[in-house]
Amino acid sequence: MGAPTAPAERSGGAASARATYPVRTDEDLITVRHAVRAATVETGFGLVDQTRVVTAASELARNAYIHGGGGTVTIEFPRNAGRRGVRLTVRDEGPGIPDLETALADGFSTGSGLGHGLGGARRLMHEFEVHTEAGRGTTISVTRWNTQ
Repeated sequence: MGAPTAPAERSGGAASARATYPVRTDEDLITVRHAVRAATVETGFGLVDQTRVVTAASELARNAYIHGGGGTVTIEFPRNAGRRGVRLTVRDEGPGIPDLETALADGFSTGSGLGHGLGGARRLMHEFEVHTEAGRGTTISVTRWNTQ
């Protein structure tokens, strides 16, 4: 299994850790799932929220791998008003998303999938932000806050 491309930067405790993982192979997708699961456990998420975040991470990383030709997933631990969260930033240098509104619609798929990837990931997370540009790639940042 792959390792983070850069060691986790730690200053001030685990909540400030940050690690970036490559997404270039099927094995990298598994590594990302395990790392995201560990991040949700570290942040104190319950099982349902752990599953939500891991599912969103899987969808986004798979999209970067298949449609973006590979990329990276960065895991961070933001804090806001005493809440802890997990933020995932998924980057690729692929062709970009030509019609973002259509790509976010349920049922839209550029492959053989069910078409729940981007829209599903958006519903699973509290915050969802996309930056995409034709020929320059896509960056998607999502955050889920621990509400327990």
